Amino acid sequence: MADQTAKLDWIDGRVPVSCQFDDPYFSIHDGLAETSHVFLNGNNLPARFEPGFHIAELGFGTGLNMLAAWNLWRQSATPGPLRFTSFEAFPMSQQDIRSALEHFPKLSNLADQFLNQWPARSQKITLPGLQLEIIPGDARQSLPDWPGTADAWFLDGFSPAKNPELWGAQLMQDVAKHTAPNGTFATYTAAGHIRRALNNAGFTVERVKGFAHKRHMTTGQLGT
Repeated sequence: MADQTAKLDWIDGRVPVSCQFDDPYFSIHDGLAETSHVFLNGNNLPARFEPGFHIAELGFGTGLNMLAAWNLWRQSATPGPLRFTSFEAFPMSQQDIRSALEHFPKLSNLADQFLNQWPARSQKITLPGLQLEIIPGDARQSLPDWPGTADAWFLDGFSPAKNPELWGAQLMQDVAKHTAPNGTFATYTAAGHIRRALNNAGFTVERVKGFAHKRHMTTGQLGT
């Protein structure tokens, strides 16, 4: 994996906080509910699932988004595996991921299967119903050369104010270039400059109700 490992603090021993970016990995209210509201519902999943569906993500973190999507895929009984690609500059250790995910018992079986292969010698992990690839390093460098195309994007970098590198206009252009026609994105942030960057990249952008205390979040769809 990448040379730089995530350094953490913890809120109440259960919510990891990045020391690099001084930002929590998920909501202190309910991380799984946040993932469902922002990334799954925000991309109209599972209604859009079909064989070969491909999700891409900026910021793998604890893997919670991946596990929630994989769980939903299994429940949908869509044939074949879900394809999931995530770009991560600061991968967490196996033990830190385990500590974060143990508070989501609904996903414990899938989390155990995933953690048994993390960290893998290869960044590609194959599990029942899932083809997972973690691309280490700075997404600004790796995404332009990525040969894949996503049907849905989870834009889950740390706060744009604290991690502006993962929200730049050029990176949003690269996201659009690696999105299938009519593909979608969802993100928890509603920052105006992020919405404008995604709109300029070719997405039809909509500000919608956010999760918990956040008034708004952002979703969008790429034109053909």
